[in-house]
Parts: sequence; structure tokens; C-alpha cells
Amino acid sequence: MKKIMHIVQSSGGVERYIQMFLRHIDTTKYENILVCSHDYNVEEYEDLVVAFENVDMIREINFYYDLKAIWVVHRLIIKYKPDIIYCHSSKAGAIGRAADFFIKNKVVYNPHGWAFSMECGKLKKMFYCIVERFLAGCTDRIIAISNYEKQIALENHICPSDKIQVIYNGIDVLEYEKNKINFNVTRADLNIPDSSYLIGFVGRLTKQKAPDILLRAAVQIKKKIPQAQFLMVGDGEERERLVQMIEKFNLQDCVHITGWVDNPMEYITLFDQAMLLSRWEGFGLVLAEYMWAGKPIVATNVNAIPNLIANGVNGLLVEKDNVKEIVKASLQIFYNNELANLFGNNGKRIVRERFSVDRVVREHEKLFEIINID
Repeated sequence: MKKIMHIVQSSGGVERYIQMFLRHIDTTKYENILVCSHDYNVEEYEDLVVAFENVDMIREINFYYDLKAIWVVHRLIIKYKPDIIYCHSSKAGAIGRAADFFIKNKVVYNPHGWAFSMECGKLKKMFYCIVERFLAGCTDRIIAISNYEKQIALENHICPSDKIQVIYNGIDVLEYEKNKINFNVTRADLNIPDSSYLIGFVGRLTKQKAPDILLRAAVQIKKKIPQAQFLMVGDGEERERLVQMIEKFNLQDCVHITGWVDNPMEYITLFDQAMLLSRWEGFGLVLAEYMWAGKPIVATNVNAIPNLIANGVNGLLVEKDNVKEIVKASLQIFYNNELANLFGNNGKRIVRERFSVDRVVREHEKLFEIINID
């Protein structure tokens, strides 16, 4: 039996990905070890992994904490002797690969969205590219979660094309269907009238996800749809600023922020319309969740999002930070029930055909067998 050590720092969508992956991998062939930041709780992984280790990994660049984390992970690699190390997200990818540098295990890396594709200064982008190019030399395979992710890796000369394998993200549709009978959150629980038209967003409250733009659009949408309500499911460093914006725009009665929740899908089912207005996006796993819930979608035409949302087929695409376009698309869906139903039905079909977690895991298992032979 092969041992896979998963190293991960990010929570949110990456954690949902990890949980789905661990639930579906063939445990007669693979034992899983999880090395993760303190954002992860051991109770949620007791039946999924043979070992669980929290490490003090932080999102920001801090050489003292990062070097300390590299040393701790290095010791854990020696302790567990994994056959394959699988690093998830840019920060864990740097820490995990640096920790294994002199041990030289088989290493798979999934950035879940390249750090250098974020909106940041030229020097920071250059730094991220240099780090990724260097560490690619000690990586057996890099997983790109969309064609866009592979394309920009090649454009930035991260590694040769044959080192990158595209494996699209997926969601656990069977798990969602099984859990549906336990959904008990209602609009009333959130102080949202049943008669309202609910526009929702799920994700981290960060600059990347542009919740500030959603609030600016909410001001204009509310003028056209008096019964409109807005639900933000998530938390993050932008929350305090968003609360101030809500007060400034007098949206206290129609905008609701849940904070972190255990089951975002339970809240998605309450939406009438779903939005993802990201300024950059490596995949956007929540889009597949929106689609499986049958929701019409407004999303930004950036990076990998068009790989999931075909404009006019399962949603409407708008330019990033363009409040006027967002409002127009939202109203188009609101006023056209036939269009909204078309988007919802097409979305469910596309998830069944392209974004199943079973397909994701089987493609990984084939990859693990290949790199063990190499």
C-alpha cells in the first residue's frame, strides 16, 4: 500500500477539495497522511487519514515562520516516509517541496491557482515566478486545475509542458444529495423574508473575490428589485471593511454575512441567483456547486471561469469590477424565468458530465501509478 502525504495551508475551497478527495480515493491502495495548518481540525479527518499533523503555516510570506515550518515538515517526512508527497496551494507547495529537497520523494504539486496570477506588484509576481521555476525542478508532476492554469504556467516558463497535467476540479454530487435531507437552515434563520429575491455569494471575503463590487452592484440592483436580498457566505480579512460599506450604502436591511459555515451547499440552496465576481480565479470550485444546485449564475470573465461558465449557456459572464454589467446581467436573469431555468438545468448537466469528484480521483490515481513507475 502506498502512503501519500498531503501538505496543505489554505482553507476554504482547498479544504473542501481535500475532504472530497480523501473520501473517494481507493483506501485499499493508498494510505493518506494530512499535514496542514491550524485552520484544519483533526475531528473532521478521523475517518479519512491514518495520521494528522498540524503545522504552524501562515498565508503571508514570513521567512522566520516559513523556515520553521519547512523544518517541521522535513521532520514529518522523515518520520512517515511517504511514497508520494502531494502539496496543495502555493504556500504549502513551497514549504512541502523545500522540506523534501534533500530527501527526494516523488512529489506532486497542485497550486489551486498560481500565486503569480494574482493582482499584485511586478516585483512580487517576479518573485513568485522565480520560486515556482526553481521548485518545479524538484517536482515530478504539477496539476493544473484548468486549461488556463496550464497555459499561464507555460507563458511564464514555469516548467516544460510534459510536467503539467490538467485535472479539472470536481464536486461530490452524491455526498451533496445524501446530505440534502439534513439541510435545515432557512431564510427565516438568517432574517431574510421568504418573499425576497435572494442573490448569493460563497467564498472568502478577500480582494480576490471582489465582495466590495457585489455591494456596489447591490445598491443598483436594490433600486430595480425592491425585494432583493444579498447573502455572503464566508469570512475573511475584508469583512470589517465590508461592514463599513454596508452601513455607508444603507444596506443593513438587505445584506447578510454568515461568517464561516460547515456546509456552504446548505446556504446555496436558498439562493435565487448566484454570483462569483472574482478579480482572478484558478478554477472557482463554488461555480460547480452553484451549478449542481441549479442556480443561474453571474460570474466574471477572468482566467479559468470561462472554462466552467459558457456565456448564455449556464450563466452570464461580465467584465471584472464592472458594476454596470453586473447589474444588467442580474436583472436579465431576474426578469426572464425561462432563461434562469435554462441556466440551472444546463449547469446540472455540465457538472454530471465534466465535474464529478470520482473523475478527479481516478485521474489522480492513474497519475500516482505512473510517477511510481518513472
